[in-house]
Amino acid sequence: MAGNAKIKVLVVDDSAFSRQTIKKMLETDRNIEVIGIASDGIDAMAKTLRLRPDLITLDFEMPEMDGFSFLRWLMKEKPTPVIMVSSYSDTKTVFRALELGAVDFIAKPTQRASAELRGIEKDLLSKVRGIKTLSMDKLSKNLQLLNADAGSAASVEISRGDIDVVAIGSSTGGPAALQIILTRLPYDFSAAILISQHMPKGFTAPLAERLDKLSEITIKEAENGDVMEPGKVFICPGGSHMTLRKKGHKCYVLLREATYEDKYVPSVDIMMESAAEHYGSKTMGVVLTGMGNDGKKGIVEIKSRGGYTIAESEETAVVFGMPAEVINTGAVDRVLPLPEVSSELIKIVKRGQG
Repeated sequence: MAGNAKIKVLVVDDSAFSRQTIKKMLETDRNIEVIGIASDGIDAMAKTLRLRPDLITLDFEMPEMDGFSFLRWLMKEKPTPVIMVSSYSDTKTVFRALELGAVDFIAKPTQRASAELRGIEKDLLSKVRGIKTLSMDKLSKNLQLLNADAGSAASVEISRGDIDVVAIGSSTGGPAALQIILTRLPYDFSAAILISQHMPKGFTAPLAERLDKLSEITIKEAENGDVMEPGKVFICPGGSHMTLRKKGHKCYVLLREATYEDKYVPSVDIMMESAAEHYGSKTMGVVLTGMGNDGKKGIVEIKSRGGYTIAESEETAVVFGMPAEVINTGAVDRVLPLPEVSSELIKIVKRGQG
């Protein structure tokens, strides 16, 4: 795609309301052009070949050929960035589609509150704009990694041993990246882990449940009052920001509701700054794939307090925006491809005694 060329989008959805709503939202940006709409997978195949879109928005419940069949065909025949359009009740669909190669998703437009529709519009436009920096090759390689047998993490020599909390931030491409890292951590990993993955309400609990089933460590969606403990992973709920508070010798999760004005939700910066405030030099910050600059302030704060910082390298980041921003601050200790991040975590974080 040429630097100033419009982003050409094909909208695929069997609902006329959803098609028109998505088209109107996209057309509020003069740099985006909706070059076609399709009502099912067969129609979408023909229009993909004829119109050659830069990006496709895709519903999954469709007649004739469903979204999964179309997505499998697309990734084999003409790999193209796909943003799923999915309802809150459809979370299994989301994760299955991400595994098949969809790059991101937005919540399905509803005919309800205009504020909700405005939130979806903001999310959709930011994700569509971000595809200019997206790498389908890296997405494909990461999907291959997911399908490879990770096995248990090997024992690694410990070089540090003074990290009590790891704060991880991710956005587009994040669910796959998180799975690659977390499934390689051992059950006796001795730091607590906080995660802020840009996701709407309703999707973070199923993400946590899914990752928990695949991993040796315990993973859950964070709730107010959760106690920070070694080997526990807390994923910030969509629609909220995650901070910490201290009571006695223990640290607890304290959630706060996001507002429409917040640029990134959940915020990586807010989570990292709170972790650094409570844990100081015993904090590790990790920024993974994603567009924008969320995590930039947080990484600088962690580094300024003597913590340890990691950014995903351009080699594997599906979208290099967030990692590039934090690397440019000069506050990053290591820049690593995704498969090496878990090894670095094991090496730097002191493992518990079995």
